[in-house]
Amino acid sequence: MSTDAIVLLKEDHKEMRRLFKEFQQAEDAPAAQRGKLVGEILEALTVHTYLENEVMYPEVRKLLPDLEDDILESYEEHHVADLLCAELFAMDASHEHYNAKTTVLIENVLHHVEEEEQEWFPKVREALGRNQLQEIGERMIALRPDAPRTPTDPKAIKSAKDAVTA
Repeated sequence: MSTDAIVLLKEDHKEMRRLFKEFQQAEDAPAAQRGKLVGEILEALTVHTYLENEVMYPEVRKLLPDLEDDILESYEEHHVADLLCAELFAMDASHEHYNAKTTVLIENVLHHVEEEEQEWFPKVREALGRNQLQEIGERMIALRPDAPRTPTDPKAIKSAKDAVTA
């Protein structure tokens, strides 16, 4: 398994895309099935966002001040996704807005992922190089087992608040 931070984040993105596709194929499925899928999506997003907020973004911000505007935009995109995640977490899957809210979350996350992969990651890779990205990735791997799994976990809430006020 690679320890490169960008490779790790792209693996998370791939898993999210898979979950998003699975949800989209199950939009007419029973509420319990959709709720289970959204639960998996929320867990994947919560862990991923936490790792970016706690390790990747602060480290890149410190090492590459020229990318500060990109990082601040990413924090704000996370904030919007965090709000949607918290609302979905509290919402019953049978609610008439459940699918629509999940679709909006998916669209927002896919936009964010596309920007990261097409614009931000290439700049970071070029500027930091393999060794620094591996060190950042190792920190992310070490933090992953203790990362929050739900958007209402106090660690997730604190990380999100700290990111917005960073």
